[in-house]
Amino acid sequence: MELWYKQPASRWDQALPLGNGRLGAMVFGGIEKEHIQLNEDSVWGGTYIDRINPDAARYLPEIREHILHDRIEEAERLAKYALTATPESQRPYQTLGDLTIQFYGSHIPNPNEVFIPMFGAGIASDKQPDSYRRSLSLDNAIARVEYAKGQDTHIREMFISHPDQVLVIHLAASGSEKLHFDCSFDRRRHIDHSWHLSDDTIAYDGTTGENAIAFCGMMKGICEDGKVYTIGDHLIVEDAKEATLLFTAATSFRYDFPEGACKGILEKASEMSYEELKSRHIEDYRSLFDRMELTFEVEDKSAVPTDERVQKVRDGGEDPGLIPLYYQFGRYLMISGSRPGTLPLTLQGIWCDSFMPMWDSKYTININTEMNYWPVHTANLSECEEPLFELLNRMKGNGQETARDMYQCRGFVAHHNTDIYADTAPQDKVISSTYWPMGGAWLSTHIFEHYEYTHDLDFLEENYDTLYQAVLFFKDFLIEDEKGRLVTCPSLSPENTFILPNGKVGRLTAGPAMDNQILTVLFNQFIKASELLGYDEEFREEVRTMRDRLPKTEIGKYGQIMEWRNDYEEAEPGHRHVSQLYGVYPGNLFTVEDTPELIKAAKATLERRAAHGGGYTGWSRAWLSILLARFRKEEDTLKSLNTLLKECTYDNLMDNHPLGRGSVFQIDGNFGGAAAITEMLVQDYGGKVVLLPALPKALASGHVKGLKLRGGAELNMEWKNGKVSWFEIKAEKGWEGKVFMNGEGAETNA
Repeated sequence: MELWYKQPASRWDQALPLGNGRLGAMVFGGIEKEHIQLNEDSVWGGTYIDRINPDAARYLPEIREHILHDRIEEAERLAKYALTATPESQRPYQTLGDLTIQFYGSHIPNPNEVFIPMFGAGIASDKQPDSYRRSLSLDNAIARVEYAKGQDTHIREMFISHPDQVLVIHLAASGSEKLHFDCSFDRRRHIDHSWHLSDDTIAYDGTTGENAIAFCGMMKGICEDGKVYTIGDHLIVEDAKEATLLFTAATSFRYDFPEGACKGILEKASEMSYEELKSRHIEDYRSLFDRMELTFEVEDKSAVPTDERVQKVRDGGEDPGLIPLYYQFGRYLMISGSRPGTLPLTLQGIWCDSFMPMWDSKYTININTEMNYWPVHTANLSECEEPLFELLNRMKGNGQETARDMYQCRGFVAHHNTDIYADTAPQDKVISSTYWPMGGAWLSTHIFEHYEYTHDLDFLEENYDTLYQAVLFFKDFLIEDEKGRLVTCPSLSPENTFILPNGKVGRLTAGPAMDNQILTVLFNQFIKASELLGYDEEFREEVRTMRDRLPKTEIGKYGQIMEWRNDYEEAEPGHRHVSQLYGVYPGNLFTVEDTPELIKAAKATLERRAAHGGGYTGWSRAWLSILLARFRKEEDTLKSLNTLLKECTYDNLMDNHPLGRGSVFQIDGNFGGAAAITEMLVQDYGGKVVLLPALPKALASGHVKGLKLRGGAELNMEWKNGKVSWFEIKAEKGWEGKVFMNGEGAETNA
């Protein structure tokens, strides 16, 4: 299974991503010049600072009083001054820079010599070869570029090895051709030094700010039949039939001496042949990727270039075969972008070409970071979520200080963003998003969900205190409203705006629907975890009482789920967020079988959003697709996924987010889209497993192998003409539940 193209990438969003969780690269596949944009997951600007507003706790009671008495304008004015962090912004993720490989014809030219192009001095530099193919194998995580002129061919294979922590670039020429090229790094003015360490190694280093993260990038050239040497900060290869380049990088986030770390990594990797490095890489990658298969019996269009297939969908055509390709590409990005020991996936995963990317390409935790990990378990990649828990554990310490100093509460809190330093103070001063105290709570729900899929009791015990501290914060933070309910205050419904009866707009509120739903899930999970581990019985009972006093989900005048404590009109009925439907997914509180009235209201909510243009970003279109699958609207689900491909997907299948007249890459849509595809095939909640709940006619026959279920089980299944023809559930520790298929349900054990 692969992505492939007939031409090099002309833009970053056409390049092909490589990664091992820590190192990332975007490969352009040029002919005269190869451009590889580089990343390392811990290259972030700036350093940690204490940003908590010293006046927050002083003015909190007044802000609450304004909100509870519907003086929203006064509350928001005061919050802007008292709750905004000082300074307002966290730190940005950054590019590591660019690697350029410049190819020449018969020899490396002198500085005053006319440029000598590929395929001989007589060929103009813009002359295209007879054939060209650029590809990314999802089966082996290898990018390949192959082009030829007559009998002369050039082949480049590139991958980033997880076991050996290097980007490997293997170049080969056949026929009369030989390799003549030079290599150099560029990070514009954001490099302190660039130099050669030896006759076969070049390096560059710098810092991302005063007292901030120091980085080093280093590359070694190896060839048997030609010669490799360095001049200045360039690495040069001449007269070679084959050559291998090894690149690595390190930062002070992990290493006291990044340059020494790079030297050690390259020294160890260079002791192995290219074939050995390649074999180790493939074995490691496939140990994850091969756990799961997904096939639909549809027309095979793999012989058509990927960009042409995507363009056909943009033009209104159909290509059901893109669905499994898109799904497995999502799994590829997960394996390539998030491994144990690395940082979790940012807004752009580990692929970012900017020093100040949009939204800082950090962790937006009011939907985006959570969505990044929605498919991780069902895709049978549970260990790829471990980086999220390492970050969450660091957030806990900072969040306890934020809880104490901002709100005079125990426990830990985080708002709608965090960064490499696990910063938990509010980000920005955008009233519709900044003052939301639920980011840590939502992330903490991933702890028990991870346990549900893995049944790893040791993991649950190791992370129990984070769950406990998240709950403890709300024991102190929740206040009574006029109806005696426990509500969050101040809070908001992420990024949305309501219209007050006097015609003015408002954002701050008490007890919005999403908060109540997240807390219901969090409290339920804590109760179960404390029972499983035998911890905190007295506090457990307090949490039951707190849960029962949360506001219940209400239905509004349009038959919709009410988003705020009052049934306000929306300033933007087609808003991209559908926060009030958290209880449908990922919360699993509202289901077709058990809460039909709330599902009916959820449908009305989504229909109203869609009628006003909702789902216009990749991640929101993906969430909309999942919800349609939960509503069992199979044809609408596929139509929505096609819209994701049509309107929110680049030629390289990476997700796009509209921005002004253009768009930017944002990886959450890829993972949300993968989760939506799973929801068409299997829905697993509350001890029930529903097979083919939202299968469209175009995907009526197929099979899946290794899809993960809650309880540590795996599902293998085949279906024909929309009906399950065979399935089995395998589990090492035993599994039991109720399986629904073909209109029937039955108790099943494994």
